[in-house]
Amino acid sequence: MKVAKDLVAASATPMVLGILAEEDSYGYAILKRINELSGGELDWTEGLLYPLLHRLERLGHVESYWQSVAGERRRKYYRVTPGGMAELAEQRRQWDTVVDTLKGLWRDSNPFVLIPLGVRA
Repeated sequence: MKVAKDLVAASATPMVLGILAEEDSYGYAILKRINELSGGELDWTEGLLYPLLHRLERLGHVESYWQSVAGERRRKYYRVTPGGMAELAEQRRQWDTVVDTLKGLWRDSNPFVLIPLGVRA
């Protein structure tokens, strides 16, 4: 299954902020965590992640720092700021509303009955 680009884009900010709320991380590790959490269904690219991280940094939701690990190259780590935690809380509230609404719609309808387009009761 391929998740639609619009849905990926809409969910990217709360996913990244949520990961960084757990612990500071760097790009490749964030990509790997997204893949793991989604069971491989979300396979983000660097082209999606890094512009998002830079935008979150400009907005003050994350900050970055460089860290060296013995025997490895320096990595740019990101951490969520207090403003980012507030944004994450707001994003979560909004997503809870959307998910609850969808669950209500899907719970109340019979998924095995297909209604042809243009035919309504």
